[in-house]
Amino acid sequence: MIVDSHAHIFEKWSGACGLPSRMLHWRYIQKIVTRPAAKVIRFRDGAPGDASVLFSGNGYSWSELRDDVQFRVGTYGRLDFTLDGEDYYVQYMPPAMADIESTPEFMITQMNAAGVDHCILQAGFSYGAMNDYNALAQHQFRTRFSGLFHVDEPRANEEKWMNEAERAFKQLGLRGLYYSLEQFSRYNFDVWFNDSRFNSFWEMIESHGIPVFIEFSAIPTYDKAGYLDVLKRFSTLSKRFPSIRWLLVMAPPIQYFAEGDAWNFPAEVDELFTRDNILLELCYPITWGGRVDYPFPSIQRLIRNLRDRYGASKLVWGSDMPNVERFCTYRQSIDYIRNYCEFLSSAEKDCILGGNILNFLGVPKVE
Repeated sequence: MIVDSHAHIFEKWSGACGLPSRMLHWRYIQKIVTRPAAKVIRFRDGAPGDASVLFSGNGYSWSELRDDVQFRVGTYGRLDFTLDGEDYYVQYMPPAMADIESTPEFMITQMNAAGVDHCILQAGFSYGAMNDYNALAQHQFRTRFSGLFHVDEPRANEEKWMNEAERAFKQLGLRGLYYSLEQFSRYNFDVWFNDSRFNSFWEMIESHGIPVFIEFSAIPTYDKAGYLDVLKRFSTLSKRFPSIRWLLVMAPPIQYFAEGDAWNFPAEVDELFTRDNILLELCYPITWGGRVDYPFPSIQRLIRNLRDRYGASKLVWGSDMPNVERFCTYRQSIDYIRNYCEFLSSAEKDCILGGNILNFLGVPKVE
């Protein structure tokens, strides 16, 4: 069974998508695209633009997002803004996406074409308030989707979000928690994710045996030093709650740790990655596909190095569909492993392309 650990469904981004207002939703999106891998283009002549104009100062927190750029959701996969009378766009989704929307039926059609049996539906507030939508898709299409839930991470210890986590897992039946550090920018990084005030939240997650898909951002500095500090803090958190199973979304990042065809991890990072309760998500075409051509031979070599270091049992394939189609097709996002990673045995491919993530979620097969 081929299982994609990282896919998304969402309502039309031109609307609020379950959040209190459309403008709040667009604020989330604006923050995400201040550092996009996607290109920024000037409408008038196709000249390259710069996403840094979407924020003032260093752009690390929501307080520095600019209000005068008229940021908005466009058509054909574009996110638009205006600066000094000039219109620009970020080609964030595939150009064929006339309305920025990914329905369950759309994803199933894509899955059928790419030869993918099942998808894990991740979340994040840039996509909207996703818990009910993911749950609806999971219940309508049980053999095709497993949904994750999310909370307001910097306020996860508050009663509102503790209750929402309980509802999402117990009532909605969602199968795991998506947890993003990017959300901490909304509150100007007023607390760290490993602060003891969140112990009650993590105790609840641990007591229910909920697996966690955690996506790191190099907060608050957005550089290698910031990423290393985040990993150090995560190491203390994961030791505090040793029974929680963690999948590190889009990790490890090539820009911080790759040297040629191999990885160069500090000792403490290497130790972290060897822990039995931690998996690494191979989701590289979305972050590196704009720099190297399919079938991504340099990425293949890095995957081989990860396999040699930690074994195939630590690795999980993910696509970040539909976002990934701005760089390659959905089928290509799996075929570079399925057809071109000849160093992987059939058994290793079975683990990476489905078996590991099903075991991680605690379901031997999707019924």
